[in-house]
Amino acid sequence: MFEKEDLIKVANHTMPFGKYSGRRLIDLPEPYLLWFSGQGMPQGELGRLLELTLEIKINGLEDLLKPLKGT
Repeated sequence: MFEKEDLIKVANHTMPFGKYSGRRLIDLPEPYLLWFSGQGMPQGELGRLLELTLEIKINGLEDLLKPLKGT
C-alpha cells in the first residue's frame, strides 16, 4: 500500500539511472513506465514509486502533484 508521503516522493525524487536519469519520477513519460511494467519494475522503494507514478499517469492525475514539487 502507498503512504501519503509517497506522493511527495513521486513529485520530487529523480530517476537514478537509464535514459531518463535525473528526471523527476512524475515527469517520466508514460510509455517508459509501461515498458518498465512489462519488463518488471525494479525492486524496493524505486519500483513501488514507479508503480504509483504509472497509476497516477494512467488515471490522468499528474496535475494533482504539481503543488508538491519542491516540497
